Amino acid sequence: MMRSVVCGFGAALPERAVTNDELRQLVDTTDSWIQQRTGIRQRYIAGPEETTASLGEKAARAALDNAGLAPADIDLIVVATSTPDNTFPATAVNIQNRLGMEHGFAFDMQAVCSGFVYALTTADNFIRAGRARRVLVIGAETFSRLLDWTDRTTCVLFGDGAGALVLEAKEESEAENRGIIAASLRSDGSHCQKLYVDGGVSTTGDIGHLRMEGREVFKHAVGMITDVIESAFAEAKIDIDQLDWLVPHQANRRIIEGSAKKLGIPMDKVVVTVDQHANTSAASIPLALATAAGDGRIKRGDMVMLEAMGGGFTWGAVLLRW
Repeated sequence: MMRSVVCGFGAALPERAVTNDELRQLVDTTDSWIQQRTGIRQRYIAGPEETTASLGEKAARAALDNAGLAPADIDLIVVATSTPDNTFPATAVNIQNRLGMEHGFAFDMQAVCSGFVYALTTADNFIRAGRARRVLVIGAETFSRLLDWTDRTTCVLFGDGAGALVLEAKEESEAENRGIIAASLRSDGSHCQKLYVDGGVSTTGDIGHLRMEGREVFKHAVGMITDVIESAFAEAKIDIDQLDWLVPHQANRRIIEGSAKKLGIPMDKVVVTVDQHANTSAASIPLALATAAGDGRIKRGDMVMLEAMGGGFTWGAVLLRW
């Protein structure tokens, strides 16, 4: 049996960091109000020359460097994004071209904030099926392009960025128990009006703005997240006390803390970067992974749970040994 083993990680952020105090110039808010309700202190906002593809390319190159690999070694790119550079072609194909790749294949995956979990699971399926040996899995977003900067309930929550992992196929006998162990994905379209963008190619013909019923999202988040985490543990036949790290989608510190409490996971085992990056949608988990692996918290052999919930609703979890 083939295992999908993480062999490299990388991240990229826009040049401009925007503090909560700066947002006071746009909407009626305060630093204390934002921090108390979300845990966010700042976010990064892409400039005119920074796009989802350019950030994704930087994260991909950083992940390849970390893995000691070159673009020529990759045969599949999967990009999780809700903010592509163009309606088509896919941002993944754009990044493939930026990397100088004329081989392999590439495509985008859209599951909003759950996108990276969906993309990682999809890449794992290609590896297990023998269709790919090395895969770049990228989460990249310029969510600031979707925001209504007069709506204080949403514009303070989101930021831009990209993160990437390189997965490599290894025979189970040589994987040293590392790699993706289990995954659990869910969706329920009956909740689509609770978190959505009010525009699109086939409806309004324009981009639209993000709209959210914050209380409704919060109400469902903890239960949905714990459901897929428990499902992944059950599939892997692993107890929760064997977990070294929980790396959640960085949407809101209160949701992160509520989920950890319900699962009985102490906060010193939870990677939290929402204060630095805000909600970067599909980029949030790989950004958090790159932060925690880069500073030495996540080490080779650690048991790591990834989880996310996004508009739709979509939600999912991936369990892996680093």
